[in-house]
Amino acid sequence: MMDTTPNLTLVVVIAVLTAGGVYLLLERSLSRIVLGIILLGNAVNLMILVAGGAAGSPPIVGLSDRPMSDPLAQAMILTAIVITLGLTAFLLAMSYRSWQLNRHDEVQDDVEDRRIARLAAQDHPSVSGADTDENMDLDSEAAETHDETDEGTEGRKEVRP
Repeated sequence: MMDTTPNLTLVVVIAVLTAGGVYLLLERSLSRIVLGIILLGNAVNLMILVAGGAAGSPPIVGLSDRPMSDPLAQAMILTAIVITLGLTAFLLAMSYRSWQLNRHDEVQDDVEDRRIARLAAQDHPSVSGADTDENMDLDSEAAETHDETDEGTEGRKEVRP
């Protein structure tokens, strides 16, 4: 019978990498976000490795009498490495372009987000329009609504082949 309990050292390393990655992802600098993605990618790879179980013989039938290791975990780790590499390259390109344009790599607040946050702090609706008017009921709103499909065929020309 194979022991399937995970190694405590690997679990602690996974927790530290995940905590560090999440902390760096919450920063404004794109270079720190890239480092956070790399740390999270490594944490996910270690987590898949731990979930794959204890090491065994190579997954080739008839090579050994010991239990085989799970090849699915290895394939998933290789796929995760490729995905993390692609995402890291994309974020590095974004960071470099931001540095070229602005001479810094900080992500700025969106102007619309700031406007909505300011209105929410003042307890005002962020959008004004007919659907936000509290005095209007559904019947009067339906009477005011213009439906383009109800115009009829008065202005249309009949086309004959």
